[in-house]
Amino acid sequence: MVNVIDYVPGATVLHRLNPVAKLALASGIIIATFLAASYPALVGLLVITLALGAYAGVFSRLASLLKVLLPLAAIMLVLQMIFVQGGERLAGFVTSEGLVTGSKACLRLLGVALPLVLVLTVTKLTDLANACVEILHVPYRYAFAFTTALRFVPLFGQEMNAIMEAQTARGVEYDTKNPIKKLQLMLPLCIPLLISSVGKTDATALAAEQRGFYLRTRESSYKRYPLQALDFAAIAVAAALIVAGALM
Repeated sequence: MVNVIDYVPGATVLHRLNPVAKLALASGIIIATFLAASYPALVGLLVITLALGAYAGVFSRLASLLKVLLPLAAIMLVLQMIFVQGGERLAGFVTSEGLVTGSKACLRLLGVALPLVLVLTVTKLTDLANACVEILHVPYRYAFAFTTALRFVPLFGQEMNAIMEAQTARGVEYDTKNPIKKLQLMLPLCIPLLISSVGKTDATALAAEQRGFYLRTRESSYKRYPLQALDFAAIAVAAALIVAGALM
C-alpha cells in the first residue's frame, strides 16, 4: 500500500534542497495561507504548491490527499455556513458572509496540508530529523519522536486494513453506506489497534535505548547538512511569500 507521505526519490532542485530550507519553504506557504485574506492569494498559494509537486514528480500523492481532504472541506463549508450568519441571505441558511468564511476556511485547510505532505514526499525522514537537530538545534529526542510518529502512520494503516480483512472474512460488512452503522463497526477495531500500537512503541523505545539513544548529540550524525546558496534562495522565497500573503 502506497502512503502519501512516503519518500519519492528524485534529482530535482526541490529534492536537493537542505531539509531545513524545504521546511522553511513549506512554512512560508502555510503562514502566507493564514495571513492571506483574498481569494486570488489563497488560490495562488495552492497553485504554487501543486506546481511544485508536479515539478518534483509527486503530484499524484498530492492528488490522493486532495481526494481525502475534499469531503472534509465540504463538511467544514457546510458547518461554517450554518454557524456564520451574516450579510445577505442567499438561500435557506446560506448567507454571503457564511459562504465567504466557509470557502476561505476550505482553501486554508488545503493550503496547510498540501505543503507539509510535499516536504515529506521529497525528504527522507532521517535527513529531516538530523538537519533540524544540526541547524535548528532541536533536541534529538523531539526530532526522533516526530519522525517515528510519521513512520508509524502507514504501519497503523496497514494494521487497520489487516484487522478489517480478518473481520470481513468472519462476515462483517464494512462497505455499508450508513455512516452511523459504519462507525459502530469501526469502533471495536480501535482496541486491537491500540494494543498493537502499544506493543510496537514499546519495542521501538527499547531498541532505541539499547542503541544509545540518550547519548546522541548534534555531532553524532556522520552526515552534515550545510546551507548552500540555493537553500538561502528558498528561504528568501518563503519570506517573500509571507510578506505577499500579509499584503493580499
